Amino acid sequence: MTGRFRRWFSSYGEVLSQRDVHLLFGGLTISTTGSWAYNTALLAFIYDRTHSLGWVGAAGVARMVASLVVSPYSGVVVERSDRFRLMLGTNTLAAVWQIGLAITAISKGPVLLAIVFSVLTSATTAFEKPAVGATMPTLVSESNLVAANALQSTIDNLTVIVGPAIGALLLIAASASAVFFVNAASFLFVALMVSQIKHRTAKVDVSEGGTVGFLQQITVGMRTILGARSARALVALCALVSFVYGTDTVLFIGVSAQKLGTGAKGYGYLLVGLGIGGLLMAAAVDKLASRSRLAWVIIAGVAGYCLPTALLVVIHTPVLAVIVEVFRGGSTLVVDVLAFTALQRATPNDQLGRVMGVFWALITAVIALGMLITPEISRAFGLDAALWIMAIAPFLLGLLGLPALLSVDSLTAAASAALAPRVALLEQLQMFASASRPLLERLASVMRDQDFQAGAKIITEGAVADYLYVLVEGQVEVTASGESGGPAKLIRTMQAPVYFGEIGILERIPRTANVTALGDCKCALIDGDTLLEALNDASASSSLRDSASSRLAVTHPSLRSGDDEAATIAGSL
Repeated sequence: MTGRFRRWFSSYGEVLSQRDVHLLFGGLTISTTGSWAYNTALLAFIYDRTHSLGWVGAAGVARMVASLVVSPYSGVVVERSDRFRLMLGTNTLAAVWQIGLAITAISKGPVLLAIVFSVLTSATTAFEKPAVGATMPTLVSESNLVAANALQSTIDNLTVIVGPAIGALLLIAASASAVFFVNAASFLFVALMVSQIKHRTAKVDVSEGGTVGFLQQITVGMRTILGARSARALVALCALVSFVYGTDTVLFIGVSAQKLGTGAKGYGYLLVGLGIGGLLMAAAVDKLASRSRLAWVIIAGVAGYCLPTALLVVIHTPVLAVIVEVFRGGSTLVVDVLAFTALQRATPNDQLGRVMGVFWALITAVIALGMLITPEISRAFGLDAALWIMAIAPFLLGLLGLPALLSVDSLTAAASAALAPRVALLEQLQMFASASRPLLERLASVMRDQDFQAGAKIITEGAVADYLYVLVEGQVEVTASGESGGPAKLIRTMQAPVYFGEIGILERIPRTANVTALGDCKCALIDGDTLLEALNDASASSSLRDSASSRLAVTHPSLRSGDDEAATIAGSL
């Protein structure tokens, strides 16, 4: 693997190295695979029992309506609950519905009852995506949020390929009821995984002390999205590519039957092509996200997803059609991940659950809209015209969001430029030598300046450790009485740029030394709690731990050798 690929995948490795994250993603992988297998088996089961496409369509519409009805309020429930305990409950309940569906299939019960169980499953699982989307920014570091979202999209793309294949094989080897039992087991597997997650999420008083009613609670997410131009543009672009995906599910059938001559199998091949494209692009999307300006990257993703649809007008070879879909799948991942991550970052944490609920309701609605209007367009104008329309019209709509994206880029660039001097200062410090740019900018944004006159005591031994100090200008003297007590002894003198005060913060103990200004000094202060939260970046925390350990050995050697808890804290940052 080349150095470039190692850099691309390093952030993904950091994400998966966190126990809670790999428990969550492991559960989601199994569950989503089971759900795709279940989708395949459910349609086959209903058609076999009724021999009616009308019943098949009714089942699909009923499930989608259930998700649409529940999704807006799901965000409220997510914010009022511990999100992983909520997922434990919903996945257990979904398993119960799937077992009921399996028993209905075995006993040759009414098809309507089977549809009821499928509707209950859709309504119950509608809580999962808002819960995961709202929790991810608190579960991983800021610098790894893009990688975490890309990994989740990778799971989705992988299971699109694997899930239906497993469902088809189980249908051949066993029956639809076997697939339903397998899907029930996959839900129970998720419940088992999330029950072991230690991370706890804060509950939000969505009623604001009882002053906000039911409808207002639901509409907070929509008002938050509509109230910010950047959020409106990002959600609109995600909705746009989701709408195009809805049209794909219909157009692929026509392309496969009328142009490729591959029948139903060709439809599956085209979907697999989309999934493979997403898998391949996952390696690069984190690198793209590091760019300072993302407007043109996102618009290029919209163009790459929409415009190649027109090529299907003239392509009659299955291999070429799949290659086109691979390219389109990679392009849509760029839009989905970058826009979704930007939305997570732009939304206040106490509103993120409700925003996610509205977001996923909107995504479900536009997919359904794409599925509903595409057959009418195809019947009215023909397949070729429908392909041209769906290639060009969504792209032109996407261009309407470019001014808003450019505005977001300008604001981001201005903020980055304002932070540049402080970021440059942090880059000179050994503890942040390997830290990511987002981490440095996050710390720079919370730094505050403070001046000290000659002789002023900046830190007092035994005091509460509250800030990390970065000496910007001047020289300081470090003295300490140490564990033996008695008169303070000179430990060292330090010249700017340098940092001090990290020991008490990192090891959660009182100050271990005095720091006195030898002349007029200027310091930049970083709040200790903020520092600990930001240091989820392992490369930075490792350097900080080593430095703190060596300094602590000078004044408090027994703590350095015996304080395992401090080492554990430092190692887990």
